[in-house]
Amino acid sequence: MTVERFRKAFPQARWRDDLGAWFVPGTRAEQRLTKWMSREWSGVLAYADARGRDAFTFEPIASPYLEVADGFVIRTPYSRTAIAELRAVPWARWDPTLKAWRVPFRSFGELQKRWPAIEAAARRAEPEERRKREESRKTSPEHADRRAEAAERRRNRYPVPEDALPPLGRVVMTHVGCIIFEAVTGELVEPLIAARFYPNVSAGAATLVWATWRRPGHAELVQAWPARTPPGPADLARGWWQPTIEVLRQERRKAASLERARDTRRARLGVAPSSEESG
Repeated sequence: MTVERFRKAFPQARWRDDLGAWFVPGTRAEQRLTKWMSREWSGVLAYADARGRDAFTFEPIASPYLEVADGFVIRTPYSRTAIAELRAVPWARWDPTLKAWRVPFRSFGELQKRWPAIEAAARRAEPEERRKREESRKTSPEHADRRAEAAERRRNRYPVPEDALPPLGRVVMTHVGCIIFEAVTGELVEPLIAARFYPNVSAGAATLVWATWRRPGHAELVQAWPARTPPGPADLARGWWQPTIEVLRQERRKAASLERARDTRRARLGVAPSSEESG
């Protein structure tokens, strides 16, 4: 019934699968939502906050990452796991002024359920713990392999069968993610390099040659044409295939996030975007 009243009050609202929430467009959307929620939920939320406050008093959470004010104020070192857990708590929101997460008392039950994971992730994200893990990683046998693999990725090359060359200038999916092939150099791929870094690519009776690639931008991913069916064994062995709509949606979200972060960094430094990027 609440959803029906909400949709009647905001007919332009749309459900966002990526956010798991309703999105209301418009410059005055926040003001309209605040007014509607204060009228619709004031009594319900006040009762829920009172219950949550009582529950916290009976079974409090003692942690250096949590403070109690008019609700819960949570400050942790940066941790993707902690952020994901907090985002899953109803009514939780990031307060840029405090640089902390604010959670109302009404969400205490869900916060209490997720708190062990949040606190464990926060402790792992402490600078001293990160330093210990980094030192441990450097002494592990896998560290050299990871550095070699990272160095290979920075070369922006990918093996393709000589008799099944990929289309140039189009978004395709590979074992290293969505990429755009720019050129086929024709240089033969060393068998040891292929076996070490690209074990899933097979040329069959043909020969593997190198092709150069780059990551697509958000606009290119939006214009990419999705495949109707998932890739088959032959496509996977070839090493490249047409991405499905589900894959494209994930890649679009990642590309949009990276571009927003890049634009934010440049705005802070006062650097204007290049003509290619602005176009």
